[in-house]
Amino acid sequence: MSDAKPVLLLACGALAREIIAVQQLGGWEHVVLECLPAQLHNTPDKIPGAVRAKLEESRDRYSKVFVGYADCGTGGQLDAVLEEYGAERIPGAHCYEFYAGPRSFAEFSEAELGTFYLTDFLVRHFESLVYRGLGLDRHPELLPIYFGNYKRLLYLAQTESEELEALAREYAERLGLEYHHHFTGLAPMQKALVGAH
Repeated sequence: MSDAKPVLLLACGALAREIIAVQQLGGWEHVVLECLPAQLHNTPDKIPGAVRAKLEESRDRYSKVFVGYADCGTGGQLDAVLEEYGAERIPGAHCYEFYAGPRSFAEFSEAELGTFYLTDFLVRHFESLVYRGLGLDRHPELLPIYFGNYKRLLYLAQTESEELEALAREYAERLGLEYHHHFTGLAPMQKALVGAH
């Protein structure tokens, strides 16, 4: 490794496993990964402030900063922070778009707007982030309020795992949604992270 400053990849913790896999495939030894808590998914208004704090803390330590978030429900606030610091991010509105790839995601959305998406991470952490995170364990009467406008659950799978697929089916049934599965692999993620190296 040269004496040049490394690149910081500041990402959502929900993407860590896949980003590490992409780093290893690409041999990105010059890229340092730091993750913010995945729980920020449930409070997107806090993402810009958390990213700003990390960017401030990392100032002058890296040759470049690439942010592993899409807009993620910040309504453009994240982009305003990134502009201040001259940092780039993954393109798109949310992680489902870059996991599936923009074209496939547009097709999924057009086929059924009322789609609830899961990724490998969200399947693994469904109980804490979705079920308990939304208070459905304490207030099951909220289920139709949160999910009444959804028709189907689409599991965007980064890995081929019978165990995760069985869990995703179970969660679709629990939410009263039609189950669908689409294997994405890592290729769309590799494309989304092209600016990080």
